[in-house]
Amino acid sequence: MNTNFCPAWWLPGPHLQTLWNPLCRRATTLERTRERLWLADGDFLDLDWHGPHEADTPLVLVLHGLTGSSDSLYVMGLQQKLATQGWASAALNWRGCSGEPNLLARGYHSGASEDLAETVRHLRALRPLAPLYAVGYSLGGNVLLKYLGETGTDSQLQGAAAVSVPFRLDQCADRIGMGFSRVYQSHFMREMVAYVKDKQRLFAHHGMSERLATLDKLGPLDNMRTFWDFDGRITAPLHGYADAEDYYRRASSRYFLSQIDTPTLIIQAADDPFVFAHSLPEANELSPSIDFELHAHGGHVGFVEGSLSNPGYYLERRIPKWLAEQAAVSP
Repeated sequence: MNTNFCPAWWLPGPHLQTLWNPLCRRATTLERTRERLWLADGDFLDLDWHGPHEADTPLVLVLHGLTGSSDSLYVMGLQQKLATQGWASAALNWRGCSGEPNLLARGYHSGASEDLAETVRHLRALRPLAPLYAVGYSLGGNVLLKYLGETGTDSQLQGAAAVSVPFRLDQCADRIGMGFSRVYQSHFMREMVAYVKDKQRLFAHHGMSERLATLDKLGPLDNMRTFWDFDGRITAPLHGYADAEDYYRRASSRYFLSQIDTPTLIIQAADDPFVFAHSLPEANELSPSIDFELHAHGGHVGFVEGSLSNPGYYLERRIPKWLAEQAAVSP
């Protein structure tokens, strides 16, 4: 365990740590360039680039969490810090998360490692001389760890970091329905239902009748209060899973950890309000390539430190430093 994180005294408890970033953090202004990556199935992903343009500059792919985007402040904060150490970054927007709906009925989800794989191949072809790394938060961290386990020695990444990972999706779906965490659940439900409705409007406007029919077959979008409801009625049928339980079992990153061969840092808080303590992996489940850093506090993608007048962000201090250490020892 790394003990170098001292949580801000003025944000006691996991919920204040969790809520500071989306509700109170001052926004970062970045000059970024957007690139549209067309996928093999005819859909698209948008990448927002920041930092140096040299062909051999280290490059970090940044993956946001559920209902987030490249504009999430934890993403922009990391991109800014990476640039200060001379590294380039590309923040991925999962399907439909860049400000406009994606073009297919399917969307993004916690197991969408095929989209990550296509993005990695694109970046390797675009900048073949650049050492390539990836950082994923929450849902993005789950997708990243699943991808690393699936690809083993052929990840094409020199290193990776995952933060606040929902290792067992079924258990996290239960955890977020308890106590104050139901507030987060309600927020996610509103955002995810709106995500589907936006796509329905797009398909209706452009006369995409087959795609609209695919969404209409899912049934009405009301009365969905839990992740089990949404993933059973929407995520599973849209993405080839039998039901929510099948999706959770096949997409949960905990089952892929032992196959990871890429140097990987995992940063987790024991008080994460989305994750049960028993959902965290045991030491014997981790491959030798994983450095598992568990802190007593930090909430979910929180890890805020420093003073109220000058807050600091441990993740943006720790992750670039760790990546630089990996670059120093990489062949």
